[in-house]
Amino acid sequence: MPVPKPRALTRVLLAACAIAFIALCSTQAQQTSSSASPDRAHIEEVLRGMNRGRSIGNVAVSPDGARLAWIEGSRDGMQLLVAPIGDTTRSEHVTAATKSDQHCHEGEIAWAPDSKALVFSSDCAKPGVQPDYYLSRLDGSPARRLTELNGYVRSPTISPDGSKLAFLYVAGATRAAGALAAMKPPSGVIGEDNVEVQGVAAVPIAGADPRKLIEMSPASLHVYEFAWSPDSESIAYVAADPPGENNWWVARLYTQPLGGLPKAILAPSEVYGPLHGLQIAVPRWSPDGKAIAFIGGLMSDQGSTGGDVWIVSASGGEPRDLTPNRPATPSWIEWGDNEHLFVSEVAGGNCELVELAIKGDRTSSGVSTSFDAPVFSVAGTVGDGRLELSLSNSSDHSLWVFHSSSFDHPTEIFAARVGSTMTGGAAGLSQLTHINDGVEPAWGKTISLAWTNEDFHVQGWLMLPKGYDSSKKYPLIVEVHGGPAAAVLSRWGERGGLSASAFSALGYFVLLPNPRGSYGQGEAFVQANRKDFGYGDLRDILAGVDAAEAKYPIDNHRVGLTGWSYGGFMTMFAITQTDRFRAAVAGAGISDWLSYYGENSIDQWMIPYFGASVYDDPAVYAKMSAITFIKQAHTPTLAVVGDRDGECPAPQSYEFWHALRDLHVPTELVVYPNEGHGFVNPEHRRDVMVRAVEWFAKYMPPE
Repeated sequence: MPVPKPRALTRVLLAACAIAFIALCSTQAQQTSSSASPDRAHIEEVLRGMNRGRSIGNVAVSPDGARLAWIEGSRDGMQLLVAPIGDTTRSEHVTAATKSDQHCHEGEIAWAPDSKALVFSSDCAKPGVQPDYYLSRLDGSPARRLTELNGYVRSPTISPDGSKLAFLYVAGATRAAGALAAMKPPSGVIGEDNVEVQGVAAVPIAGADPRKLIEMSPASLHVYEFAWSPDSESIAYVAADPPGENNWWVARLYTQPLGGLPKAILAPSEVYGPLHGLQIAVPRWSPDGKAIAFIGGLMSDQGSTGGDVWIVSASGGEPRDLTPNRPATPSWIEWGDNEHLFVSEVAGGNCELVELAIKGDRTSSGVSTSFDAPVFSVAGTVGDGRLELSLSNSSDHSLWVFHSSSFDHPTEIFAARVGSTMTGGAAGLSQLTHINDGVEPAWGKTISLAWTNEDFHVQGWLMLPKGYDSSKKYPLIVEVHGGPAAAVLSRWGERGGLSASAFSALGYFVLLPNPRGSYGQGEAFVQANRKDFGYGDLRDILAGVDAAEAKYPIDNHRVGLTGWSYGGFMTMFAITQTDRFRAAVAGAGISDWLSYYGENSIDQWMIPYFGASVYDDPAVYAKMSAITFIKQAHTPTLAVVGDRDGECPAPQSYEFWHALRDLHVPTELVVYPNEGHGFVNPEHRRDVMVRAVEWFAKYMPPE
């Protein structure tokens, strides 16, 4: 087994020491900045008022359509409630607690096929440490513990025959699976030691010993998603060789009979045509078990799913695209019957559910498809808390249940029935809960803004300042989303460190664009920025600024730019291409694609976008790097990042900050300790926002 070379190890240690030093300085800055800024108290007061309303987690309708189960936030944590579908005021609290004063955190939900029982996760046995799965018969008897786990666990799924509960499991996990969580400090043989593998495990539901698990997938494969076959005798899953956080972009589709060996039925790297080298997600068996449908496309992040709907024979073969040239982005699917699929997709700025009819041999070149009118189309965000845009449905697929919110309306649970077509907002949907009645936004109104640039139809959102007065001039902050394969959807509240809603509440217009590379306009639009990061998408964004300024009183001399992840890259790159922006805040950005290729933990995502590795085509990486053009940068820029970020490592922000400082451009770098790509410490998230507001207020203050 090879060992690290002394010089290489020295470089790693020096980099770690440098980052630790910056983190120490950042901590000291946090301790002193409160007294240095007289406006901080007001900013923090505004931020405290942003988290309005109660949150809703998983939502699940019983297969018979009679009852609704959901996870609702409370002072004591997240609790599980069950109620008749038509009257959620008659809800009952279901818990694994054995004492009346015991407060447990309940989470994921899975109904039994007969609708008579419910599986849910709870940390009652090890509060705040380890969730396990419990079974409730919903008859007043205590919930029965099904598992005794030690590790990361998610995605409970009961087999169609009701005999087994399967789930994704990382035994002995030290962190959540995936690249968003904080990476472990490097030690040992990198890429070989301390690798944690996520697999499919199961327990029998009747008479099980909770300490004994059935290992359904091999230890040699890291599994990302799975689905039961209709006969409960096999599973299909998307998996790759470890390490899991890096290899999702080269994952294959497998089938495996219970107790048998896995068979790879689809490898995108080995097929010809538009799916070659791209990503796959959301595998779903057809009801007759003869075919598997899935989402395939260019996806930059695991969990941010979008592409076309594809199908392949369950025994393998050539995949077929069922939605070529569709001007929307399917994200999640569910079979209705062998000739129909329900597709949950992003269409422009809306989330909609459509039914896809399949004619002819489903897996042959002669297959044809057609779409009915949307079951619903919502100018907001929908989901049931499992996957992106996933929905819960009754077994006959006549009833669909989900939570939904928008910039202007807090989260509630809604139902849609097939055959009752609706349009716009939440009109035509049945609102099942009223837990946030009377909750009003602390920020300004939001409108959907559309513009055309270079033959591309681009959509985005414009948040107006709180207390907007059309007779006044206001500054504008442009916030670019991550990905790039993602989309800004109308959603209540904020989940990251940078908050468009808070900027609005503090007196700014905020433009949230979905430029080329985003979901919502079809797969060709998603792929329009391949080998072109920062060029076409920046032109789309600048055209969006022009469109906003043409309609609203925006001061062109007070326009700022911010973003996280790919949005952080766009912030870094944009200020080397234009002086349009007065100030910038780059969150977890990427400044140098050449050095980034060798630093990050997820280099596999880059090949589909760049066309080759950095060692085969360094020019394309240099072309899209801010460092290449750094001498053209004049915009004051704040950079923030977590010290254990594996997706966008801290040295990228350090390199950018160092260059700006050397060029005497006003800049500041803050590195947050023990944070990954997605910050989890509420104080750190709040501090990021306070610093961002102070930075923009310094260079482009609201009046």
